[in-house]
Amino acid sequence: MIDKRLHIYLRTLTHIKLCQFAHFAFRLIFPVVNVAPIDDAIALRRTVGIIPCVPRTGFAESQNEFRFLNSTKLFDLNRMDWSCREMPKLWRYNLHYFDYIHEPYRSPQTIPKLITSWIDLNPPGVEDAWEPFTVSLRIVNWIKLFLQPEYHGRVEQGWSQSLYHQALWLEKNIENHLLANHYFKNGKALIFAGTFFDGADAERWLNKGLEILCSELNEQILPDGGHYERSPMYHAMILEDCLDLLNLGLGSPASVLGAWDSELLDKLKQTGWSMIQFLLGMSHPDGQISLFNDAAYGIEPTPAVLISYFERLTGEKVAAPYGDYLEFQDSGYFVMSPRAGDRMIIDCGPVGPEYQPGHSHCDMLSFELSLKGHRVIVDSGCCQYVDGDIRRYNRGNAGHNTVTVDGENQSEVWGAHRCARRARPLYGRLEKLEDGTLLFAGAHDGYRRLKGKPVHHRTITWSAETCLIEDRVEGAGSHTLESRLHINPALSVQVADGCAVIRGGVELLATISARAGGRIETADGWYCPEFGMQQPCTVITTRFSLTRLPFLGGWVIKTGNRHAHSVPDPLLPS
Repeated sequence: MIDKRLHIYLRTLTHIKLCQFAHFAFRLIFPVVNVAPIDDAIALRRTVGIIPCVPRTGFAESQNEFRFLNSTKLFDLNRMDWSCREMPKLWRYNLHYFDYIHEPYRSPQTIPKLITSWIDLNPPGVEDAWEPFTVSLRIVNWIKLFLQPEYHGRVEQGWSQSLYHQALWLEKNIENHLLANHYFKNGKALIFAGTFFDGADAERWLNKGLEILCSELNEQILPDGGHYERSPMYHAMILEDCLDLLNLGLGSPASVLGAWDSELLDKLKQTGWSMIQFLLGMSHPDGQISLFNDAAYGIEPTPAVLISYFERLTGEKVAAPYGDYLEFQDSGYFVMSPRAGDRMIIDCGPVGPEYQPGHSHCDMLSFELSLKGHRVIVDSGCCQYVDGDIRRYNRGNAGHNTVTVDGENQSEVWGAHRCARRARPLYGRLEKLEDGTLLFAGAHDGYRRLKGKPVHHRTITWSAETCLIEDRVEGAGSHTLESRLHINPALSVQVADGCAVIRGGVELLATISARAGGRIETADGWYCPEFGMQQPCTVITTRFSLTRLPFLGGWVIKTGNRHAHSVPDPLLPS
């Protein structure tokens, strides 16, 4: 057992950068680098301004109610319990982010009280409150507030001193060991602090933040507009960050713009546009994002809100990507949209950046499907970041609409955010044939580590009202194969005559049958479209025990009003 665990650790560590090793070691010796607090008056740049940023959507019903991740806690605002030990760590992080000061219902009397309380009760180094990611988000949220017209000339000295101290602290505790979105957030916060304050420290923060921004725009935003962690939720988060930085740059005085450089503002604008195009492609007809790779609703702004923000900043109107299919080759996502209200999004991309796959799932060749505006086949989503049964379900093969070989995950996901050996795409392509048929083909090598070296190939053809999914598993030997389809729990599922009939109320949405003579069964599964939300759902399955490779199987999905079994299956003899 110890030997197996050691091998998993080693297979995980081989992918991280040398600089991450160095910074991990440094943080083990010096977990926090403290800096002296500021007692003197702080100089602010009085001519910096921004237009209103994206408002946060509040769910609380009173000033002393805080709701994150579908969990609510009431506080005595005169004696705030910032430690909240009974709440999960991610919930506590949200309390310290201060996103809620931008919720419309928070009163002008409550917000200053919360800021002062936080300063009084959270000295430097306090767990959760002073972790670099948390500090980064709080710095930006406070500065966004202080740049609003109603706070001009009303920023108390204690607030600015605390904010200055937090920026000094962040500068010494940048998350070089994690990189990815955490590093981007660190850079954004330093830019905000360097633009808001004046003086030598501020110039240093601004230059360091801009250095991070320039390197990470090239590193993290792929040529197709996708964020390299391949999570639509984190994509939306980094998109908002880029738009916030564009907002700040456009509102900065000439003395600061010299450091920004007009080319960087142009790049932020172009990046925002390409990221919006990707986000629209990765969204369903209901206007919400797809749920691959730790994505969930309610954490980041919706695509519509981000589009509105971009349009307010640039004065340009955004049009959705045109066409009935989209290829995001760099990200590894492929989108079929043969009709209004119908959309299939297929994942055939890497698990994420080699050195930081913390949000990766076993979703290679999995897909989501919307029909007539309804989400029908869904990804299981993301319920929590704490390791446990539901976390393992969401990340593992069981939570996705793909083929499982011998009960193994295609990638060795473990812990809450770790990944050892990874499935890699062998190819992925999408085209439109002359007769209008949409054809996707892809494969991955995630099971080559097993005896017989199985390789999963998936072909999807969508023509008129019929979607044919062919799964071909090549290799040697006998293996147990299972294919799963998660059905939206808002819909009804009835299995009869070898077909699964899917309805939304009385409306027939689809009939599904297994190919190659496979027998359809149903199993209990989970659908977690939001953090803290765990809904039971029906999973349609077909299973082949000890089948010799090569294997041919798959699904027939009929999207019209005829039964799927009326469609000839080319895998069966006529």
